[in-house]
Amino acid sequence: MNQEVEIEFKNLLNEEEYHRLRMAFFKNEEPFSQTNYYFDTKSYLLKDHGAMLRIREKAGSYILTLKQPIDTGLLETHQYLSDKEASTAFAGNGIPGGDVIEHLNKTVDLDRRDFRYLGSLTTERFERKIEGGLLVLDQSTYLDFTDYELEFECADETEGKKAFSSLLDLHKIAERETPSKSHRFFSLSQQTKRT
Repeated sequence: MNQEVEIEFKNLLNEEEYHRLRMAFFKNEEPFSQTNYYFDTKSYLLKDHGAMLRIREKAGSYILTLKQPIDTGLLETHQYLSDKEASTAFAGNGIPGGDVIEHLNKTVDLDRRDFRYLGSLTTERFERKIEGGLLVLDQSTYLDFTDYELEFECADETEGKKAFSSLLDLHKIAERETPSKSHRFFSLSQQTKRT
């Protein structure tokens, strides 16, 4: 089974901060694009438990990922999908069987057909390894909305937090509470349905 623990720090940015960081770290680089396709049950069972299920399309390949909170960071369970398996999920026929649903069923009893496709979020991403971890700068578009985000992925939570806070201080960026992309997507999706 393909699993890893993700430790990352995030901070939403305004457009001016995003462009400042882009010039500081990625001046002569072009972003790459990836799209997250989100799934949950009709009652948002995963979201309510702090978990998330997505298919990510990147460079012509598809990866199904389940993210679940653990004591430090998130446990990610991955499964590669064929084009046909991804298309079947997007068409509303549930998620494919395999490692992800098997791992999920260790904690909750769900059929793979209980999941429905909710929508997508496309990110234009820059990445660079810096001291202590991976610096990520994102511009994400979903439900006719665009936001900007700085992420820092690291191996050690304490050292990563120090490095991330120093980075924000150095670039005079206020620390902001930043929900995950999936939570921002779900929140806007639910607001849109109410209006």
